[in-house]
Amino acid sequence: MTPQELRNFVDYHYWALDRLLAAVERLTPDEFTRDLGNSFPSVRDTVAHLQGAEWIWISRFRGETPSAGLPLDRFADVAAARAAWRDTERDLRTLVDALDDDGTAQPLSYRLLNGTTGVSRVDETVLHLVNHGTYHRGQVTTMLRQLGAAPPASMDFIAFCRERDARY
Repeated sequence: MTPQELRNFVDYHYWALDRLLAAVERLTPDEFTRDLGNSFPSVRDTVAHLQGAEWIWISRFRGETPSAGLPLDRFADVAAARAAWRDTERDLRTLVDALDDDGTAQPLSYRLLNGTTGVSRVDETVLHLVNHGTYHRGQVTTMLRQLGAAPPASMDFIAFCRERDARY
């Protein structure tokens, strides 16, 4: 995969995230933290997991080895989540912008939180990060519907492409 293709997927990821957070911002504090019985109990916990997973992978790209995830209750509101994501997005974009054609296929060695070692290509890891985000954005969309809240605007990749291409 080329660096430009990876940048396109990262652009999509944060475009979709912005749409999701815009919908989540309309929740009351109770709705944001209400246990809905999902894999991560609340909208807040799902958003915190998604942001924390990105933080873990970016740490691994830097050669760091996080030994634990971030606490799920660290966000009091969506503004706190957005602030954390500004740093994460900046760091991921910096990483992807620095890649050349050879760099995308380079192996990334890391240790999982359970101590198991792993090796994955850089491009596959970035795509995993984007795909992981898609999975959990879908969960949050379902949770919004469970709460009777409006879902986000379409977060489909093709909607992103249409919007991006309309600018040209």
